[in-house]
Amino acid sequence: MAPQEEDLERKKKKEEKAREKELKKLKAAQKAEAAKSQEQKPSNASKKSERKNQKKDAGEENPEDYIDPMTPAGEKKHLSSQMAKQYSPSAVEKAWYEWWEKSGFFVADANSSKPPFVIVLPPPNVTGALHIGHGLTAAIQDTIIRWRRMSGYNTLWVPGMDHAGIATQVVVEKKIMRESKLTRHDIGREKFVSEVWKWKDEYGGTILKQERRLGASLDWSRECFTMDAKRSMAVTEAFVRLYREGLIYRDHRLVNWDCVLRTAISDIEVDYKDIKERTLLKVPGYENPVEFGVLTSFAYPLDEGLGEIVVATTRVETMLGDTAIAVHPEDKRYSHLHGKFAVHPFNGRKLPIICDAKLVDPEFGTGAVKITPAHDPNDFEVGKRHDLEFINIFSDDGKINSNGGSEFQGMPRFKARVVLIEALKNKGLYKGSQNNEMRLGTCSRSNDVVEPMIKPQWFVNCNGMAKEALDAVMDDTNKRIEIIPKQDAFEWKRWLENIRDWCISRQLWWGHRIPAWYVVLEDDQLKEFGAYNDHWVVGRNEEEALLEANKIFAGKKFQIAQDPDVLDTWFSSGLFPLTVLGWPDDTADFGAFYPTSVLETGHDILFFWVARMVMLGMKLGGDVPFRKVYLHPMIRDAHGRKMSKSLGNVVDPLEVINGISLEGLHKRLQEGNLDQNELLVAKEGQVKDFPNGIAECGADALRFALVSYTAQSDKINLDIQRVVGYRQWCNKLWNAIRFAMSKLGDDYVPPSKLAVESMPFSCKWILSVLNRAISKTVSSLESYEFSDAATAVYSWWQFQLCDVFIEAIKPYFSSNLNFESSRSAARDTLWVCLDNGLRLLHPFMPFVTEELWQRLPRAAGSSSMKESIMISEYPSVVEEWINERIEYEMDLVESAVKSLRSLRSLLPPNERHERRPAFVLCRTAAVADIIRNQELEISTLASLSSLKLLTENDAAPAGCAVCIVNEHLSVYLQLQGTLNVEAEREKLRKKREEIQK
Repeated sequence: MAPQEEDLERKKKKEEKAREKELKKLKAAQKAEAAKSQEQKPSNASKKSERKNQKKDAGEENPEDYIDPMTPAGEKKHLSSQMAKQYSPSAVEKAWYEWWEKSGFFVADANSSKPPFVIVLPPPNVTGALHIGHGLTAAIQDTIIRWRRMSGYNTLWVPGMDHAGIATQVVVEKKIMRESKLTRHDIGREKFVSEVWKWKDEYGGTILKQERRLGASLDWSRECFTMDAKRSMAVTEAFVRLYREGLIYRDHRLVNWDCVLRTAISDIEVDYKDIKERTLLKVPGYENPVEFGVLTSFAYPLDEGLGEIVVATTRVETMLGDTAIAVHPEDKRYSHLHGKFAVHPFNGRKLPIICDAKLVDPEFGTGAVKITPAHDPNDFEVGKRHDLEFINIFSDDGKINSNGGSEFQGMPRFKARVVLIEALKNKGLYKGSQNNEMRLGTCSRSNDVVEPMIKPQWFVNCNGMAKEALDAVMDDTNKRIEIIPKQDAFEWKRWLENIRDWCISRQLWWGHRIPAWYVVLEDDQLKEFGAYNDHWVVGRNEEEALLEANKIFAGKKFQIAQDPDVLDTWFSSGLFPLTVLGWPDDTADFGAFYPTSVLETGHDILFFWVARMVMLGMKLGGDVPFRKVYLHPMIRDAHGRKMSKSLGNVVDPLEVINGISLEGLHKRLQEGNLDQNELLVAKEGQVKDFPNGIAECGADALRFALVSYTAQSDKINLDIQRVVGYRQWCNKLWNAIRFAMSKLGDDYVPPSKLAVESMPFSCKWILSVLNRAISKTVSSLESYEFSDAATAVYSWWQFQLCDVFIEAIKPYFSSNLNFESSRSAARDTLWVCLDNGLRLLHPFMPFVTEELWQRLPRAAGSSSMKESIMISEYPSVVEEWINERIEYEMDLVESAVKSLRSLRSLLPPNERHERRPAFVLCRTAAVADIIRNQELEISTLASLSSLKLLTENDAAPAGCAVCIVNEHLSVYLQLQGTLNVEAEREKLRKKREEIQK
């Protein structure tokens, strides 16, 4: 044996003897204490004093509460010389973010040799304020980015803002109306757009400022706006390229029309209400509520006096545009009328009756359809397939136009509904109404009832691009994108296999003006704008469009005018991963960071945004825009209800971070646009859910709660009390560091390496389970199982470091014990655990971990310690720390301790804190060795006055409660003189009765 090893062995033996000696001393002291407590119970005052002294011994008290000095903006935070008694989120979370940002820790380097890891933040609306969904997005994405940054990647997280065409236009229109009682049409397009830009500069982008409060480590040097100059140029380029490939075209098609906004809207902007029966609803622009959920029957008189044919509809006003009647081919009542005609009662139009199966969906019964106006009813042939489409009887603002009959012309559509029913009654054609279940589409922006209308619009032919996007996810031989959770891939398949061409034009003034010009030829018969679909030219600017027009219409006289429409917001946001990296230019960013690594967003926009990014990315960028798609759940309230202002259950993340009173919550409601009845309901909801308001929780606790919640499939039922629980847990971390600082001392220098072999049992154990926590956390993060990762970190900190290790090592620091080597090893292990544990936790809780890590002692002149925890190395498994035997032994120790604590809980409340004798019956020699060797840990953790080992030959100790730990081990706790047997029996009898019920 080498001399050093001999010294180590002698030191170890010496320490073991010292340990046995001190254990005897401890037992004697505990025995004397127990005897004294048997003689006379301590008064409340003395017990209080004892607890206070215990706290003092544990380093849990400061003589005063310390407050951090002021930190100038952007400087590294100035910390007080000692830690405050209590964790305060507002105190901890100030100053760090400004320093991180000013230090350039968030900025990616396109020339770095590190592997890239890139996320683009789903661009929030310029009109938006932070809501809990944004909080979830920020929490998840920042966890990913901070972890990857610490793991050696060149991380880029790009912030952006969406111009949000409809939403922004509505906000500014309301503002102008409120301030000057003018509409956008009164002030004109140029002035209106100028007002929107003013509003954007003054109020827009609030949400990105709020992202900082959440700790989102975004690369602000690359911040962009979907209508800034670079993005606008890229959008125009994309349109021109797709048009010249034949993928963008103009056509008359059915679209969702909003009569208040006077524009087509996308499917995602349509909210559907399920109406079960006759229901009155408030519709914008109408004084009286409008009736829905009713099927109205009326008759058309047949030509030549042959009787009548009855049809039924939920939208009776649309009959004004009917040009034909379709009858289900199996409807025997009317099949003989095939080829006959009915007469429109209000405009005299002859309506052919069609009973041809080729024309009628078998789900429909008899009903009104529309035939292209170019067809003369007299040209109708039995069995011939006709082109069917709607005739618009509504003008853009939802009033009846000249197609709908002169007596109703100019009436708003729902007013016409009432007048029309009266007119049908007067003509004897009204046949009654009945309740009818229906889905009613309303615009999420204006609350107007959506009207299906035929309009000339620009469309993208999606068939080919959709096939490529589908294969990118579903083709197992060449999978280029992974969707998480896996089940959402089937939704992807369903959408893309049934894709329709995408309407990309909007009749708005705020947005990317469509780069298309209409050519009016001098010899055109129809002079109205857009009359001929083949008269359009597309170019990057007017000069290019003019050159194109001269090619197509060479030698002809003409004028050109740009389309007043703008592009759907989803078109520019669909290009987002391309444009934020500099496309169409071949930039350093595009070369280094495209494709991006992962797209994280809500599953509700899988098709509207994610699919469109994939289609446009593959077509224009030459590759998929990201390798993975992680879809987070939707957040609901604690009761599982959708969050709604009218229910009063909307949660503002800043109110959770900063705290708010019930009165403050009420005030927010009153500042909204709820009517009186909705306001009362919403206030009642707040009183029920937040009777005392919301406690200050801080960003760290909110983030950790949200990430932990991601295990809940497609919905998160958010209970604010869970966030409050994590805020209290932050206090636990705070106290763990306070304890450590009191034990490490001012002159402590961290070790460069741990001599694990010579360490005490509990030190070996905590390092082994730390390894296990690191492994589980990293593997869970890699597989996007964020809840599992959070649980792994939390469990190690809470149940292993704080509950076991910190308690187990306290005797080493007691004044009556002399374990110099053990105390030194415990200090080193504690420091290593805190350093690793804080770095492990940092991506989830950036603020508190930075503050606590900065307080840890540093090795003198150490180059390995970075300036900030966020740029330090993420923990990785250390092989020599792994010790499965030690973990097995500690499991046994913990089981014994838990059983003893369980027996202690049977005691009256005022006696549960007293130390008592305990006995352990070991049925095997191996178990007896483990218990004997870890007697100090068991006595410490179970707060025992003494611990005695029994064999199977020993009689069971009298006056004890017993608990069987496992087949090899039972524990006994001395209860004699305190347990009222009859009272305990009565408790058990009542418990049994409750269980039986």
